Amino acid sequence: MSQNVNPTADPTKMGLGRSIAVLTSGGDAQGMNAAVRATVRVGLYTGAKVYFVHEGYQGLVDGGDNIRPATWESVSMMLQLGGTVIGSARCKDFREREGRMKAALNLVKLGITNLCVIGGDGSLTGANQFRTEWSGLLVDLVKAGRITDAEAKKSSHLNIVGMVGSIDNDFCGTDMTIGTDSALHRIIEVVDAITTTAQSHQRTFILEVMGRHCGYLALVTALACGADWVFIPEMPPDEGWENHLCRRLTDQRARGSRLNVIIVAEGAMSREGKPITSEQIKKLVTDRLGFDTRTTTLGHVQRGGTPSAFDRILGSRMGVEAVMALLEATPDTPACVVSLSGNQAVRLPLMECVQVTKDVTAAMAEGRFDDAIKLRGKSFENNWNTYKLLAHINPPDVKSNINVAVMNIGAPCAGMNAAVRAAVRMGLIQGHNMLAVHDGFDGLAHGQVEPITWTAVSGWTGKGGSMLGTKRTLPAKILEEISQNIAKFNIHALVIIGGFEAYVGGLELVQAREKYEEMCIPMVVIPATVSNNVPGSDFSIGADTALNTITATCDRIKQSAAGTKRRVFIVETMGGYCGYLATMAGLAAGADAAYIFEDKFNIKDLEVNVEHLVAKMKTTVKRGLILRNENSNSNYTTDFIFNLYSEEGKGIFDCRKNVLGHMQQGGTPTPFDRNFGTKMGAKSVLWLTEKLKECYRHGRIFANTPDSACVLGMRKRALTFQPLAELKGDTDFEHRIPKTEWWLKIRPIMKILAKYNIKLDTSEHTDMEHVIKKRSPLGK
Repeated sequence: MSQNVNPTADPTKMGLGRSIAVLTSGGDAQGMNAAVRATVRVGLYTGAKVYFVHEGYQGLVDGGDNIRPATWESVSMMLQLGGTVIGSARCKDFREREGRMKAALNLVKLGITNLCVIGGDGSLTGANQFRTEWSGLLVDLVKAGRITDAEAKKSSHLNIVGMVGSIDNDFCGTDMTIGTDSALHRIIEVVDAITTTAQSHQRTFILEVMGRHCGYLALVTALACGADWVFIPEMPPDEGWENHLCRRLTDQRARGSRLNVIIVAEGAMSREGKPITSEQIKKLVTDRLGFDTRTTTLGHVQRGGTPSAFDRILGSRMGVEAVMALLEATPDTPACVVSLSGNQAVRLPLMECVQVTKDVTAAMAEGRFDDAIKLRGKSFENNWNTYKLLAHINPPDVKSNINVAVMNIGAPCAGMNAAVRAAVRMGLIQGHNMLAVHDGFDGLAHGQVEPITWTAVSGWTGKGGSMLGTKRTLPAKILEEISQNIAKFNIHALVIIGGFEAYVGGLELVQAREKYEEMCIPMVVIPATVSNNVPGSDFSIGADTALNTITATCDRIKQSAAGTKRRVFIVETMGGYCGYLATMAGLAAGADAAYIFEDKFNIKDLEVNVEHLVAKMKTTVKRGLILRNENSNSNYTTDFIFNLYSEEGKGIFDCRKNVLGHMQQGGTPTPFDRNFGTKMGAKSVLWLTEKLKECYRHGRIFANTPDSACVLGMRKRALTFQPLAELKGDTDFEHRIPKTEWWLKIRPIMKILAKYNIKLDTSEHTDMEHVIKKRSPLGK
């Protein structure tokens, strides 16, 4: 982040006298509508005129009715729709100069000099070519007498910003493209359905997923469902893979597994560049092993359906950043693409990203597969490394004599079991003995500890809740019993998976090291709670699943409100004192307000919200949605707000209230939570293994340094280990939240998209970053 050159600029006047057009091009992707909605609303908020371009580049070429002014209300009720409402089309005309000349003419006549393109790398490359040729096209149009010199001068420069909408996640420079997360949701729903039938019949299922020449969907699906094998184009299997695969499937059956799952990316190929198809694999498994084998090709179902909460938030954030990038651009600024790195929206030079994306294809064609994996980016590389460690390595015959215990603390949440499974399997691969502690610190105090095996955790990635059992009890009052059982079961290291109680419990064990030598063992806390309130991590396992549950419920509520008209719903979400769920669900569901503890509000604010809704009922959008975090204010309760709104809205709108309760903690984990849990579980045990080597002295383990007890968290762009003791300073223990919360900066976006007249702080904006530097170590 860097300071803006003009921090005094009023964001509501940045776009005065300017026009922005938004189009979607190429294949559709869920979440495109969220990006269109945000672009339109933020564009209007800045004072700019905004136009829809219907049917992609074809609409730009054909002009006329295809390019229409967009209004605030015209993007209402778009958030929850899949595909793209403004249409997309493959366009041959735009590939020819004559077609681009027509497009330029249409834009000049309407005074549009800012173009926002949402599409894949082909669409964005086309946009860049259009921009590069712009001045030449204008010269030709003037010569042909189709525009005047004055018109050409007024439109002398075209600004372009891209957003990547593609379920394939094949664009380099961004961790996630719009639509990828929703596609994973569709795939995982199918995998879950298939695994139940496969287990009943002891079958092998081969599942082919989309992705063109990119293996991202296949790779993450394999991680999220614990597949036995995955075929991706970036890393073809070694020679003789047929024998390896058959041996692996046989081993799994011998261990008691009733099913095998093999994931195939549609672009999968052998080292010689020949396609590897699901039918070919089916024939191999049937002929060699005689297993009952079925194939399923998912096809376009992956593109369809409602966008996930993640894709809606991603599209909304990218839309805001895209408008800012357009309005801040100068004639010298290269065309940029807005992308996501960790939890940060960043701007990258468009053609650099396109170049690196092409480099991946070149690396694969030349057989430089390690380079291809690296060029795909850090996120892809981490996924591949985790998959390799968990799927292709068998536990060693030689044991390490180390006992690692795994436990769940606090309230259950979706994804906990994925973390336990990954930790257990990674531990066994390292040669350790893995111990399961049931019912949290209570169970450790009462000796509820038993060995846990490889097969005991099979199928756990897709299970919600906590298979180990979990309690909120903190260790402080039972330290004596805990230390005795750590000694009795000879526990050398501890993996604590849970929410704020896991963090506080870890701290209590560290403080007890002075009195109890048994506590001097390496420990790691993995944040897992729907509240997302553990210090040291931007995300917790389970929060994404809860967020999707809330968003889906809000969609139904909005549908009901839209049907009855003039109705306002007040919905209470979980989260303790942490407003993460209410804020993010507000953004994903298009709420009018979200009341949270961190953002103090008073009766005047409530009045402003009521007035806002009264004004809204006079428009075509006659419904309202208000979210309230359960502990946002002890006096302004959900009932109080409901009564206030009911009274003030008499004759204008009526109110209903919903308390979502424990449904937010349940359900099957989302692909994000499965993948996140798997990576966190695996990484935690690898770290403990290193720590155990450091702490081994005179034939025993002794760990009492602050860095031997850490929280493993996601920080901006990386998974990092931070000592529990160091995080105390950033913790509000009374309200069980971190003192600094990154997502608070996103709150103004929700208010702007709900048409509140607030100032968006533009003093912090993203500088253009570079992706090319990532290529240097690859010798290219």
